[in-house]
Amino acid sequence: MDKVRLFMEKFKDKFKKNIQRLCESLEMAVAVIVLVGIVMSIFSLLSDFEIFRLMLEDTAKFKPFLEDIFVIVIGIEFLQMLCRPNSDNIMEILIFLVARHMIVGDTTSFEDFISVISVGLLCVLRRYLHVTKEKEKERIKACALSKGHIEEEGHMHETVQSQEEGRMRKEAQTQKKGNVEKDENAQGEKQVKENIEEDNVC
Repeated sequence: MDKVRLFMEKFKDKFKKNIQRLCESLEMAVAVIVLVGIVMSIFSLLSDFEIFRLMLEDTAKFKPFLEDIFVIVIGIEFLQMLCRPNSDNIMEILIFLVARHMIVGDTTSFEDFISVISVGLLCVLRRYLHVTKEKEKERIKACALSKGHIEEEGHMHETVQSQEEGRMRKEAQTQKKGNVEKDENAQGEKQVKENIEEDNVC
């Protein structure tokens, strides 16, 4: 029973990893398609010289041109989100969408006011996310520094302890050597006394 459950868990993990890899591959494929579309749109926009001549004659023609520019910019931001999904790219896309709606679209003053508030809230939220990330990085850095400091203290403690052990070992060897010399001297003195006594007896 345990082997079956273990096999099912391994199969489930492997299946999830394969699905994740497939999703990443599809995202890259969509990103390539979006990139091709962006490049084609830029070439189409630059090759249409008639629009530049019309803008010289009538400034009202600048509005559709600006709309095309916003579409390309939003496409570029969307491509960045596909290649590197994070909160910053999502916020930038939302800000550009709201700005495009406010600048290009035919909106009322109230709608413009709502758009401005929306952009402000998105900027505040983006700033809050940045501050949170910076605090998290500082916390991780502080933990790493404290860990390194603790390891350094442990290494210093081990060094001091090894030095103390070496000193004590050296003192023990010196003391042992002194005891051996004392024993040898005592034996020598005893031998001399015995010789003197033997001479006296003779």
